[in-house]
Amino acid sequence: MSSTANLRIRATKPLIAPAVLAEECPLDEAGAVLVEQSRRAIAATLRGEDDRLLVVVGPCSIHDPAAALDYAAQLKIAADRFAGDLLIVMRVYFEKPRTVVGWKGLINDPGIDGSYQINRGLRLARQLLIDITRLGLPAGTEFLDTTLGQYYADAVSWAAIGARTVESQVHRELASGLSMPVGFKNRTDGNLPVAIDAIRSAAHTHWFPSLTAEGAPAVMGTTGNADTHLVLRGGTAGPNFSAPHLAEAAALLAAQGLPPHVMVDCSHANSGKDPARQPAVATELAQLIASGNRTLVAVMLESHLLGGAQSPDTSPRTYGRSITDGCLSWEETLPVLSTLAEAVRARRDA
Repeated sequence: MSSTANLRIRATKPLIAPAVLAEECPLDEAGAVLVEQSRRAIAATLRGEDDRLLVVVGPCSIHDPAAALDYAAQLKIAADRFAGDLLIVMRVYFEKPRTVVGWKGLINDPGIDGSYQINRGLRLARQLLIDITRLGLPAGTEFLDTTLGQYYADAVSWAAIGARTVESQVHRELASGLSMPVGFKNRTDGNLPVAIDAIRSAAHTHWFPSLTAEGAPAVMGTTGNADTHLVLRGGTAGPNFSAPHLAEAAALLAAQGLPPHVMVDCSHANSGKDPARQPAVATELAQLIASGNRTLVAVMLESHLLGGAQSPDTSPRTYGRSITDGCLSWEETLPVLSTLAEAVRARRDA
C-alpha cells in the first residue's frame, strides 16, 4: 500500500513523560522554595524595585554536568560574597540553536557522538538543575524546543528566548505561560522593536498545542507573563551597550508602556564574539552603573572553569572548557563580578 505520511522519518523512539522524569528526579521542598524566592527576587530586580544588579553567568552551554557542578560550587561562593550588590544566577544552557548543523546541546546529544539519546539528556539536564538548586544557587536557561520545558522548568528561575527565535510566534506563546521571568534577546541583526513586540505578545493570554506533564497532547491556555524584559546582545551592525543604545532601548520600551529596564549580554556581538573582550564590556557597563544609570538592571557573561573553547571532536577533551562559544575562565570572571558589585555600591551613593 502507498503512504503519504512520514516519508522522511527514518525512525521513532519512545520519549519519557515529564511526570515520570519528575518522579525519578524530584525537586525537593527546599529546592522549590529557592526557585520561588529567586523568581520573585529576579522580577523585583528587573522592575527596579531591588537595586541589586542581576548577573546571569555561566558556560555558553553545558556538555559535562560534573564540570558544570564544579563551576556552580565556585559561583555559589561568589554569589554569597556579593549578595548585597549582585543577584547571581547560573547560566545553565542545554540547547544550542544552529545556523546550519552542529552539536545541538546536552539534551539532544549527551554523548556528543551523534547517538541522540534524548531521554538520557533530559535526565542529565533535570538532575543537574536539581543539584545546582541544592547548592542554593538559582539557574537560568534558554528555551529552544517549545515542548521541553515540561521536563525541567520547575527548577528554572530565569529564562531566555534567543535572538534566532525572538520573532517566533510559538516561542512568544511559550513565554506567556512560563512560570519565571523571561528575557527576549534582540534579533541577530540588532533589531530592537521585534524583541519589544515579543515582550508585548508574551504579556497576553494565548492558546496553543503542547504536552501535559503526563506526556499527553493538549491545548494549553496561558495567563500571560508580565515578568519579561529586553536583552541587548549586539547585532550585525555592531555592539549595542553604550549609553546612547541604552537610552534608545529605554525610550522604545517606555513608548509601549513597558518598564525601561534592560539586560546587556557582554558576549556575542557586544564582544565581537571574542570572549576575552567581555571584561572590557563589563567595565564600560560598570562605569555607567556607577554614574547612576538605572536603565541597566542586568548583565550576562559566558564563563567556565577554564577560558576559551575546544572543538567537540577534541580527544581527550579538557575538563571545564567550553565546546561551543569561548568563555572567560573562572579566574577572569571573579574580578568582573567584583567590579560590577563595586559599581552598584557607587550607584547607591550617587
